[in-house]
Amino acid sequence: MNSEGIGELAVKGPSVMIGYYKNTKATKEVMQDGWFLTGDLAKIDDEGYIFICGRKKSVIVLKNGKNIFPEEMEGLVNKIEGVNESFVYGKQMSEDVEDTKINVKIVFDRDTVKEAYKVKTDEEIYNVLANKIKEINKTMPKYKAIRGISITEEPLIKTTTNKIKRQENLDAIKKS
Repeated sequence: MNSEGIGELAVKGPSVMIGYYKNTKATKEVMQDGWFLTGDLAKIDDEGYIFICGRKKSVIVLKNGKNIFPEEMEGLVNKIEGVNESFVYGKQMSEDVEDTKINVKIVFDRDTVKEAYKVKTDEEIYNVLANKIKEINKTMPKYKAIRGISITEEPLIKTTTNKIKRQENLDAIKKS
């Protein structure tokens, strides 16, 4: 558990699997003393409610040791009118692995953005979305601030169950 009370969610009970079929290695990675490690990061409030913060695999750790949960940030960005979906990721700014800044790729709906914000050009669309990101940044600690944005109308790469394929999207961003 970190300083914010966030740790990996583990479950145990008669309905929880006992392991992966014929895959001892994978089972050892997710089972500990009968507990199934879900890969979800969560916190429990004073009333015992559990809140999922993100996935262990997708956490961005900054040089100050603070954790960024992309799903949390994406939830805020996706509330912007005209944004269909977003992908928050850490971008290494130099050879120093610890020099990472938070970036977002925004998938927007052109007609909705033009109508909602009375803008016409790509530059105006970019500027209005960048200003909306600045508004979001004002509501959170500085270390969580989104420092760079890119916009597109092309949907993100997703699984058949419509979940964002984080690594494939990150690879596509690095290639562009």
